[in-house]
Amino acid sequence: MKTFFSSTIAAAVLGVSLLATGCHSVTVGTEAASREPVNLKVGEGFVEPMGYYESKPRFSWQLPQQSTSNFQSAYQIQVASSEKYIEEADLWDSHKIEDSSTSWVAYQGVPLNSRQQLFWRVRSWNEHHQVSAWSDIHSVELGLLQNTDWLAQWIGHPDTALGEKPSRQLIATPQYFRKTFELESNVRQARLYVTAKGLFKPFINGQSVAAKDVMTPGWTPYSKRIETLTYDVTAMLKDGDNALATSLAGGWYSGRVFEFFETDHVLPPRLLVQLEIEYDNGNTKVIASDKSWKVSQNGPITFASTYDGESYDQSLEMVNWKQVDFNDNQWADSTVEPLDANVKLRPKRHAPIRVIDTLQAVEVFSSDQGVAVFDMGQNMVGVPQLRVPVIEGQKVTIRYAEALQQGKFYTENYRSAKVTDSYNPNQTGDIDYTPTFTYRGFRYVEVSGFDATQVPKRDWVSGLVQHSDFELLADFDSSHSKLNKLSENIVWGLRGNFYDIPLDCPQRDERLGWTGDAQVFVTPSMYMADVYGFWSAWLESVREEQGPDGKIPLYIPFVKWIDFASSGWGDAVTIIPWELYQMTGDETVLSDNYQMMRQWLNYHQLQMKEDRSSMMTFGD
Repeated sequence: MKTFFSSTIAAAVLGVSLLATGCHSVTVGTEAASREPVNLKVGEGFVEPMGYYESKPRFSWQLPQQSTSNFQSAYQIQVASSEKYIEEADLWDSHKIEDSSTSWVAYQGVPLNSRQQLFWRVRSWNEHHQVSAWSDIHSVELGLLQNTDWLAQWIGHPDTALGEKPSRQLIATPQYFRKTFELESNVRQARLYVTAKGLFKPFINGQSVAAKDVMTPGWTPYSKRIETLTYDVTAMLKDGDNALATSLAGGWYSGRVFEFFETDHVLPPRLLVQLEIEYDNGNTKVIASDKSWKVSQNGPITFASTYDGESYDQSLEMVNWKQVDFNDNQWADSTVEPLDANVKLRPKRHAPIRVIDTLQAVEVFSSDQGVAVFDMGQNMVGVPQLRVPVIEGQKVTIRYAEALQQGKFYTENYRSAKVTDSYNPNQTGDIDYTPTFTYRGFRYVEVSGFDATQVPKRDWVSGLVQHSDFELLADFDSSHSKLNKLSENIVWGLRGNFYDIPLDCPQRDERLGWTGDAQVFVTPSMYMADVYGFWSAWLESVREEQGPDGKIPLYIPFVKWIDFASSGWGDAVTIIPWELYQMTGDETVLSDNYQMMRQWLNYHQLQMKEDRSSMMTFGD
């Protein structure tokens, strides 16, 4: 995959121009001043978010591009608890503020609470003191902002409790949870609040809650903060009996780094779920994870690892396990663990990893009998989607490579990461399989063990491109094919390394948020995509990982491996906030990180010898 270093150099060569993220003032135009403000956003560029993280949202807007005004001289924001109260602005009315700012205007009204919905609009005055029409009304819905908002408990399979001394194989085996419940009619709204120590995939009445979301909730310093997600599931519920089901795997929470196998699959993953239902009459019902939830580890995914792939056994498929009428009498009751007041549960600060695109194989060739290699035509990050003919009892093995060496499959650059999936069929015919709890960087997919009487076809394999969901803005184009390819490679480098955190690489046994790589690439990435929220969220993790003496680990989140600090790498905590401020004008990114910046400078002072910092550093 392309590294941050090469991408940065290329971005400089190309001279990519800054594209507005939606939070910069636009003051050019040709129409009347009565045109209302547009592109309303909150925080780091969110449009009508649900499960929002700030108790005091920051509002931004743009002036219409076609307007006779040259600049804004004043604005007024109104915020209400309902659209019908927008005229009286029962939560906040800024009244007319003489100010040209169109970004990062902080809410200053009635204190807001978890779950609260608010509706807002804005109007502006031009340099001639002519007022515009009101903008469209936009909404914001807050998530669960405090641990005390949770009635749920952490749940897991009782055999995985540490007191039971579970094997690593058992911890690496995904868990499956079920809870059935009955609802009255006239549900007004329903919200699913969910997170995991590990990775989760939720379903209601057999339907995926968020089909495109993957590897949720993401990766944060788990001992300090775990992000939660909010989903609107109103339309998925029905009168009478319902079923809430979730699968769970260890992911980054219980995975190793590099070759430290002794740390792999040691911590048992845990699930936290709270479904809140509100009826038209105002009554509420809460379905929270507790010991009444049923759990099993006898499902088809028998092994899952971010580095080493996934194993699937078709004979263990549980037909209708996500539905109400499934018989779970043989399943165990969940073991429960209380919330830890020292670990913050907070709404996710940026969009999750999602399936963003699908690539079709451009070529398929056989290297041996019963072995086929599929070329996706592009080095990508994600997982394959397979529809392959199989023979009962004959294991199918799927391997991955970024390159071929003299026509042969090349995997040495993955080092200890096996990046191998397996599928054990219990019947002959076509199978559909997509890995759930793993990811890798690859261009080539090798499939072996399929029905060798069938001729491999390109449509057997497609590639599901995954990365944190953001708007891609880069659109460089020239008459020079090599420059165009260079630009395209930079974009794919960004897409492949923005995987919930800013990775250094997405394929081998590392895949860490190296601070040095991040500080080099932050500015080019802001030219290329709307990734301010992505960076702001990661900086919170950096703050949480800073040592009491000001030391900044080499990579964030920190997992014990290389435990020294380095100039250039740790300097990211001063460089990145400043670069983001220069790009956005948002003073919050400076105030949020100022104390961290000061503490890092103090750490430099502690390393001084004869007025020079003597801390460890890298040769590159």
